[in-house]
This record gives sequence, C-alpha cells and structure tokens, in this order.
Amino acid sequence: MNKFLTLTLFVFCLCFNSNAQDKKAKTLLSEVTSKIKSFNNISIDFKYSLNNSKENINQESKGNVVLQGNKYVLNFMGVTKIFDGKKTYTIVPEDEEITISNMNDSDEKAITPNKMLTFFNNGYKFTWDILQNSKGRKIQYIKLTPSNNKDQRKEILLGIDIQTKTINNLIEIGKNGTKTILTVNSFKTNQTLSKNQFTFVATKYPNYYINKLD
Repeated sequence: MNKFLTLTLFVFCLCFNSNAQDKKAKTLLSEVTSKIKSFNNISIDFKYSLNNSKENINQESKGNVVLQGNKYVLNFMGVTKIFDGKKTYTIVPEDEEITISNMNDSDEKAITPNKMLTFFNNGYKFTWDILQNSKGRKIQYIKLTPSNNKDQRKEILLGIDIQTKTINNLIEIGKNGTKTILTVNSFKTNQTLSKNQFTFVATKYPNYYINKLD
C-alpha cells in the first residue's frame, strides 16, 4: 500500500509540475504576442543558418525585414520581397525578374515575415524548456511541437529574451534531420518609415521581366 501511495503521489507531482510549466509557457508566449502588437513597426536584422549533416548541407546567410501590421519588406539571399497587404512582389536582381502574386494564406505551416513573431499562437503544443545566458541576456526556450502529425517539422525551439519579451532566436528541427536557426542580431521598433516603404514602384526596374500570377 505504501509503495502504491508513493507511486501515486509521484505521478501526481509529475502531472502537476507539467501543467504548471505549460501554463508558464502559455503566459510567456502571451506576453510576447502583446509586446509585439504594441509596436507600430519593427525592423530586424537576422542571421539564418541551415544544416543537414546527412546531406552534407551547411549554409549561412544574413537578411533584414521591416514589418508593419501585415505588410513587410524582406531582403534575404539576394532577393527582395514586398507585401503591401494585397499583393506580394518578389524581386530577383540576378535574373532581372519580378513576380507579382496575390496574397496566399493557404500554407498555414509557413512562417512568413508578417507572422514570424506570432506564428506560435496556432497549431502547436508548447512546453517550458531550458534557460540560457547569451551575451548577458537570459533566454528562455519554449519547445513547440506541431499538432499535425503530418508536419515535417519535429519541433521548434523558440528563444525568448526574458527582459524585453521579444524573440531572440528560433531553432527548427525537421524530421529528416535538417536544422535551421534564425538569430535576431538587431531589433528596432517604431522607426520613422518612408510613406512608400511597402509600395512597389515599377519604374525602379525598367528592364525587368514582370511575371504576374493569378
């Protein structure tokens, strides 16, 4: 009887601790969401790395993005993407080509620029993970597990700066062993933006081929 009681108490404590940790994770993510929504605009410089040892893939690149509401301008890997709230303009200088497409939210799994800071609010189970020190900052990790078993991502580790309640980094681990890491190098808010910040101006690209998609 004593062994049974001890086991029961042990299981109860594990469940209680797990629920408490999950509640802490939910609270922190809610605080991050509220903080992000409080800004008029956000400018981010970031580093992106992709690694798959089995496929001998190891890539690194840098980029930047300006966000305001659901609009954005993203510069990454030599390509510029502008989303004005209705259409996406993908500008590829190397090919002198511009692709114009209508807004497409069909891929709910995709972490697009306009939802990269709040994507975790839907489609994930989350748990409290490790706390690390990075350059004098305390970074708390939340582990996100996709609710959809068909999702090719095994898990996502979201690193949150405890002091600022903003995202410091994101580590995505695929079921095929691929690991991608996005690290925020610079995070600025409420900057003075040009009135044409999110406007595509065709005259800037006189010799480019324009491909319009329905």
